[in-house]
Amino acid sequence: MKFVDKISRNGKNKLFYTFEFFPPKTDQGFENLVSRIARMVGLSPLAISVTWGAGGTTKERSLDLAGLTQLEYGVDTILHLTCTNMEQGMVDAALREAKARGIENILALRGDPPRGEEHWIPTDSRFQFGVDLVRYIKSTPEFAHFCVGVAAYPDGHPDHDTDGEGELEYLKKKVDAGAEFIITQLFYDVENFLQWVQRVRAKGITVPIIPGIMPIQTYASFLRMTKLCATRVPPSLMSDLVPVRHDDQKVKDYGVNLSVNMIRRLQTGGIEGVHFCTLNLEKSVARVLESLGLAGNIPTLANKPIADLPSPPERTVTPHTAADRATKELASTPQPEPDASKGDINSAADWDDFPNGRFGDFKSPAYGDTDRWGSSALQSKTAVLQWGDSKTLEDLTNMFVRYLHSKIPTTPFSPTPLSPESLMILPNLEKLTRRGWWTVGSQPAVNGLPSTDEVVGWGPKGGYVYQKCFVEFFVEQKDVERIVKKVEEEGGGWVNFFAGNVQGEMLTNVPEGGRNAVTWGVFPGQEITQTTIIEKESFLSWKDEAFSIWTEWASFYRPGSQERTLLEGVRDQRWLVTLIHHDYMDTSALWTFLFKGSNLLV
Repeated sequence: MKFVDKISRNGKNKLFYTFEFFPPKTDQGFENLVSRIARMVGLSPLAISVTWGAGGTTKERSLDLAGLTQLEYGVDTILHLTCTNMEQGMVDAALREAKARGIENILALRGDPPRGEEHWIPTDSRFQFGVDLVRYIKSTPEFAHFCVGVAAYPDGHPDHDTDGEGELEYLKKKVDAGAEFIITQLFYDVENFLQWVQRVRAKGITVPIIPGIMPIQTYASFLRMTKLCATRVPPSLMSDLVPVRHDDQKVKDYGVNLSVNMIRRLQTGGIEGVHFCTLNLEKSVARVLESLGLAGNIPTLANKPIADLPSPPERTVTPHTAADRATKELASTPQPEPDASKGDINSAADWDDFPNGRFGDFKSPAYGDTDRWGSSALQSKTAVLQWGDSKTLEDLTNMFVRYLHSKIPTTPFSPTPLSPESLMILPNLEKLTRRGWWTVGSQPAVNGLPSTDEVVGWGPKGGYVYQKCFVEFFVEQKDVERIVKKVEEEGGGWVNFFAGNVQGEMLTNVPEGGRNAVTWGVFPGQEITQTTIIEKESFLSWKDEAFSIWTEWASFYRPGSQERTLLEGVRDQRWLVTLIHHDYMDTSALWTFLFKGSNLLV
C-alpha cells in the first residue's frame, strides 16, 4: 500500500512509527538482520525503509532486503534511491526491480554532490538534484504509480551553502514535482524542529512530515553523527551527556529517555508519526516504544553462555575513531524471541546492542557503518582542499604524516580527527608511516585500566578494560613477504596477521574460523564482554572497502593524470595488512617485534 494512504488510515490520535534499516555488508549479517526484522515487525511499524548506498553500491542487497520485508513479512517498504553519480540505466533498473518486488514507495534522494561535469565519469546526466528524480518518477508512466517521499533538513543541509529560506524553497520544488511525504534528517532540538515545521507549512507544503529519531547509542557515535549531519545540539543536552560520557550504559539509558521525551513533545506539537533510524539495532527502539506504551510487555531471557553473546560496539578501531568505546548493554537484560536466529548465533534482541564498526562481529546485523542519505565518505572538494593532489608516493606519505600530527583533520580512510588513544602509540605509527607503511588502523595494548579511564575506558563504572595491540597499514608486496617471514621465524605464536590485495589474494596465519578478541572488559556482576573482534570475514569486508576508496579517490582526477595514475597504481600494487600481538600485558610487544630482532622490517 502507498505510505500516504496508510498514514491517512492510521488516524490522528494514534502515533505511527517507521523503522529504517541498512543492508549489512556480510551474508551472515544480512541473514541475521532478516531474523531481527522478523522480531521488530511484531512492534507494528507502519512501514520499513531500506537505505541505498552512494552511487548504487548496495543496489543488490538493498533490493533484496526491501523485497524480503515487503513480500515475506508483508510490511509496506520504502526503498531509498539516490540519483546522482549513478551509471546510465541504473535508476530505471532499480525502479523496475522495486516494482517487481511489490514495493510501492520510494524515498527520492540526491546522494553525493553530482560529478557529471567531469566528463570522464559515466553517470546519468539527467539527475543533478533530488527534485530531478522526483520529477522523473512522477512523469514516467511506467513509474508514476510510486508513492514518492523526499528528505528534509530541519537544521540545514550539511552540503548546501544556502540559508534556511533557500532550503524551504527547494523543499517546495520537490513537493510541487510530486513528492507526497517528507522524512527529516535526525535532530535533537525539538523546539527548533517545531518552528521549522511551522515555516514549512507557511510555504504551502501540506504533505505529511515524519521526523527522524535516532536514539543515542554511545557518546562517540553521537558526536560523529551530529557532526556528519550538521545537527544542532542544545547546550542542555551536552550538559546532561558529558558527565556520563564514560559510562556507556548511562549514555544509552539517557538516549532512550531523551527519545521518549522528544516524541512526547512532538506529539503535543501536532506531529503524528516518527521515523526511527535503528542502525539495525532493536533494543533502544523497543525500550522507547515500551516507555510510550506502544510495544506491550517485553519478557526477559535467562543468561546465555559467553560464547553465545558476542557484542560488537559502535566503534571502528582506527586512529580516527579509536575513542569510540561503545560496548554491550551490560546493565539491561536481553529480550527473548520465539524464533531462532537463521544464522549460527544467538537471536536475543541485544546480543550486539551497540552499533559496530569494521572490527565488530561480522555476523551482526549492524556490521558496518551506514550513511542514511546515500553519500560516500569522499567528496571532491574535501579531497582537494585537505589531502592535496598527490603525484608521488612521497606526497602520500606526507599526507598520512600530516594527519598523524593533526595538520589535517581527515584522510580518505579516516573521516574524523586522530583520537587521544592513538597518541599513546603515535611515535610508532609515525615510524611506520614515514617508512611508507601508511597506517590506517591501530590500538594500543591495555592491561586492566579502569572502565572510567578518560582515554580507553568504556562500559559501566567499576569495571576494567583490556586491549591487545594491533596495527593496520598499506605496504608493497615485497614487504608483505618480509612480514610473513618474520612472523614465522620470530613471532613465537604471539603474532597473527591478515594480508590481502585488490586482486583477491589473501594470506593469514589464523586458522579457518579463528577469531581474535582484541578488546574485552570485566564488570561487576557481568560475564566477560568481548567488544572488538578481528577475523577473516571482517578483514575481507574492510579490505574490499579500503581498496574501493583508492578507486573512488582516483576517479576525482582525469584519466592519464599523474594523480590518477598514482592512486590506481597504489590500489593495484599494495596490500592491506593487519598485525595483532596477543601479549596485552606488554604494551611494547608489537612494536618490539616490528622494529627489533634479527630480521629488521623498519
